[in-house]
Amino acid sequence: MIEMTSIQAAKTISHNMRHYLQLCLLLLVYINITNCSSVTSSVGEGLADNLSTAIQEQDDPKTVKDGAPAYLLMIDSLIAGDPESVSLLSAGANLYSSYASVFVDDPLRAKRMAAKAWGFAVRAMCSEHKSACELHKRHFDEYAAYIQTLDDLDDAPLLYTYGTTWASYIQINADDWNAIANLSKVVVTMEQVQKLDDTHDNGGVHLYLGVLASLIPPALGGKPEVARMHFERAIELSKGQNLMAKVIFAEKYARMTFNRELHDGILENVVKADPHKPGMTLMNTLAQARAKTLLKSADEYF
Repeated sequence: MIEMTSIQAAKTISHNMRHYLQLCLLLLVYINITNCSSVTSSVGEGLADNLSTAIQEQDDPKTVKDGAPAYLLMIDSLIAGDPESVSLLSAGANLYSSYASVFVDDPLRAKRMAAKAWGFAVRAMCSEHKSACELHKRHFDEYAAYIQTLDDLDDAPLLYTYGTTWASYIQINADDWNAIANLSKVVVTMEQVQKLDDTHDNGGVHLYLGVLASLIPPALGGKPEVARMHFERAIELSKGQNLMAKVIFAEKYARMTFNRELHDGILENVVKADPHKPGMTLMNTLAQARAKTLLKSADEYF
């Protein structure tokens, strides 16, 4: 597991956090929006599934950006009517988190929305497990021990939402050392999701663990080969159709190890690929845009 205790590592994490933000917040579009299908208790599976599918299949990110606020308000109203619904709170956490991370340019507004998302995630966890109320405030050892007691397969989706929403909150609040200090708890949470079901969301947990494993350079104890293992597993689970997994692999592993051949080969493959894949079109469209940016800056980086 990544050690987050040394001052030197903390400084490195702070330096890398902006790059982490650019990558993982694009990743959240895929991971968090796909979880919106959990809205079932009040609006029905049909509406939730249809909306989730429509978002995932959209190849124009601006349409999602312009249309999502109406859904945010709808989620707020549904939660107000059923404030202890785990599915509604989880959906609110996922949507607010992804929207704030990807589409909000105003830092203060992004922080407010990320805080709201994290609040929903905390409430969802408390509603599902009364013994987990205020879990995030516990000392690391106590937190880790409790997370490991959530060992039912059915716990994986909520733990996933909890971990990804917390990661997003930390990323948006990268100037807050108290927030950054909780990254080790996020790692433990995602490791438990991996243990329960590493196939959840086409292996999305592996993308997070891969990025987290690549935050610290090898000279400071980072483990690039562990990161590579996670990235390759995510690509494998999506049968190569998850272009975002490939882009993150190139940026966080190939660049870290200064492997230009691997970097360019992966990204050129992404740019040439057909982004229209069931449940992945939006994410793949964003991935292709990111791949072009990385290729353009490759000469300067390498």
